[in-house]
Amino acid sequence: MSVVKSSLSEEDLKLVGEALQGALVDLVDLALVAKQVHWNIVGPRFRSVHLQLDEVVTTARQHMDTVAERASALGVTPDGRAGTVAATSAFGTVPNGWIKDADAVRLMVDGLGAVIEQMRDRVKVTDDPDPVTQDVLIQVTADLEKHAWMFQAESV
Repeated sequence: MSVVKSSLSEEDLKLVGEALQGALVDLVDLALVAKQVHWNIVGPRFRSVHLQLDEVVTTARQHMDTVAERASALGVTPDGRAGTVAATSAFGTVPNGWIKDADAVRLMVDGLGAVIEQMRDRVKVTDDPDPVTQDVLIQVTADLEKHAWMFQAESV
């Protein structure tokens, strides 16, 4: 039962809801992973990567709220619970303990790449059924690609 009624058809709502839920999970996990790496990074590039990770956290947190509220506006209940995030995130795992700066950068490049790939798929899926949601996902993808570019530049 949905308290909020959507103007989308049931079929379109299911598709768009899945895209938004997937985006939410990836953004929640991205914020958590970036903070975990931020707390445990060591090495000569500590400060620059440490600060860059905080920028990723800020971006992920801002977008996760927008994505969750978009889902709610359509009558889809967003699920950002830890168990849901752990079971369905595209990001991957983070090692326990100290993380060397080069390894942290590589981890972020790979993780952001996986999330961006999923986001681009979600952009395609939402094109026809809901261009408003697609617009939200396009902005998320653009911002994540900017962070991916910056981490890639760190790895040269």
